[in-house]
Amino acid sequence: MFKRILIANRGEIALRVIRACRQMGVESVAVYSEADADSPHLEQADHTVCVGGAKSAESYLNMTAILQAAEQTACKAIHPGYGFLAENALFAEMCHQLKFTFIGPLPRVMRLLGDKATARQTMAAAGVPVVPGSDGVIAELQRAKLEARSIGYPVLLKATAGGGGKGMRICRDEQQFEHSFNEASFEALKAFGNAGLYLEKYIEGGRHIEFQFMADAFGNAVHMGERECSVQRNHQKLVEESPSVVVDSALREEMGAIVCRAVTAIGYVGAGTMEFLRDRDGSLYFMEVNTRLQVEHPVTEMVTGFDLVQEQIRVAANCSLSMTQEQVKLSGHAMEVRVNAEDPFHGFRPCPGTITLYQPPTRARGVTVRIDSHVRQGYRIPPYYDSMIGKLIVHGPDRETARRGMLDALEQFRLEGIETTIGVHKKILADEAFVRGDYDTGFIGRLLG
Repeated sequence: MFKRILIANRGEIALRVIRACRQMGVESVAVYSEADADSPHLEQADHTVCVGGAKSAESYLNMTAILQAAEQTACKAIHPGYGFLAENALFAEMCHQLKFTFIGPLPRVMRLLGDKATARQTMAAAGVPVVPGSDGVIAELQRAKLEARSIGYPVLLKATAGGGGKGMRICRDEQQFEHSFNEASFEALKAFGNAGLYLEKYIEGGRHIEFQFMADAFGNAVHMGERECSVQRNHQKLVEESPSVVVDSALREEMGAIVCRAVTAIGYVGAGTMEFLRDRDGSLYFMEVNTRLQVEHPVTEMVTGFDLVQEQIRVAANCSLSMTQEQVKLSGHAMEVRVNAEDPFHGFRPCPGTITLYQPPTRARGVTVRIDSHVRQGYRIPPYYDSMIGKLIVHGPDRETARRGMLDALEQFRLEGIETTIGVHKKILADEAFVRGDYDTGFIGRLLG
């Protein structure tokens, strides 16, 4: 096992990894930017190192500074968390070259799955169902138009690199397609340095279903059930739950086995998530693989009882998986909401500032309550990074108990000084369609108008 791990991230996820390290008897090194010098999570780390200025490019994306910090503190491994460098194959390669263990899949696997068009082809070859679409990246508009006609409108233009909805456009006719192709290509180039686009059939009324998996270096892989992530705005998730109301045990077993076979075939090692789009007829189609820990990993932890961060660390230390597929059982129902420093009723406008009151709930009716957050009263949220304050997670014996418990917990949550998404979460949880479990990726657009 590693003696000391550097955490190449900040805030909530950095604190989550620090706690896992402590439970395993591993020392932690937290890096921070000048803007995060007073971040409460630093107090929990065994060692801290400033790696640069407030902007991400000067600190959390500064590969050289992070690697130097690892060298100076005699770390043997680096945990990237999520975001920043977590899916950067070049950074993973640099870690390996300098004899640091990157806690994630191998660089070649990251490159294979990081390019969405290539990942789609790879998964199709491995037997994973994919949405009808183009065979790889399409560079020329005229060829793209021919492909779109062949697939049939509406179609979805998608950037082959990156994520978060950038370089993605829904096109309902050829006139819209021509304008959107150039626009999406430019946006993708600006955001990811790669203008490549590919095409998929756009599925109306789809639901976002993702499978968590873990794999080790000895050819073992297990899936840990699915998460329902259809409550999202501009492809950014707001509410996640496990299990999904539209996935029964037979489908879970079938798709989970497909996921495990596919990731084993490409030599995947570590934690990952395979994302699917569910059509109205119940079919699941491959979207992408996230080669990292997900923000919503706590709901899986709550229903399975396994610590995914500790499992990541063990696997990276060349240990075999601590569980078999037969030992992974889903118990009860978990929900998570992302509490962000945003004004959801004014376009989700970011609202950085000082938290003047912070009293998160510790219990709620019928559920276990978990808070994953690094903030406290008096903490000033910097304007340079993601607006997430933390995550509120509940676990109950069934979905309705979990839903009611989440509403109770949200009612108790006292957070003042800034605008937050707590209000919109209450609206979501109380909505009749959500209560029925009858919602899709267009739910937020209909709810907020």
